Amino acid sequence: MGITERKEREKADMRRRIVDAAIGMFVKDGYEKVSIRNIADKIEYSPATLYLYYKDKDELLYDVQREGFATLSTEFATKITHKDPFKRLEQLAWAYIEFSREHPELYDLMFIIKAPMNAVNKDEDWKNGDPAYDALHNLIKECIDKKLIRFKDPTVGALSFWAFAHGFVSLDLRCRFKVADIAEDEMQKVVDTAIREYLRIIKV
Repeated sequence: MGITERKEREKADMRRRIVDAAIGMFVKDGYEKVSIRNIADKIEYSPATLYLYYKDKDELLYDVQREGFATLSTEFATKITHKDPFKRLEQLAWAYIEFSREHPELYDLMFIIKAPMNAVNKDEDWKNGDPAYDALHNLIKECIDKKLIRFKDPTVGALSFWAFAHGFVSLDLRCRFKVADIAEDEMQKVVDTAIREYLRIIKV
């Protein structure tokens, strides 16, 4: 291995250590406790060293967000397996809901907290979200092509589907369902019922 290759590998290894530490800290302590200094202390490097890899906390959290989407993509791959496109759409809905319940902190970073998006220039695509969105969009298009759902435009269908599921998840994560006076132990049942009703409504 040449000097250049070794340096690139060392750089990648260091980024991996930083991101792993940030994920652990974010999941355990939340957004406010994550800082370049705290992560530097965690991996026993100086903050100045971390600034060689990330210009600020937002840029670092963007990489943490990418890890969250990699986890979601893995879950989609293992849980969305049915031959029938509409059944796969149902599986995608439940995989998305289950992910939010099993990884609430990562979901927050991926879909609610604005900070990581500050690392994306206004003219750039949000590449972290592409694989998950593309999976939904392509599946919606397949359902439309086979006349299985009522939508005509795959983009409208994908955004509607996503917005519906995300609305329920975000209201739950931010404790906003209190306004409906729903008991906490009943909340999961309410969300599950709503998802089933939505799927029933959009089905041809």
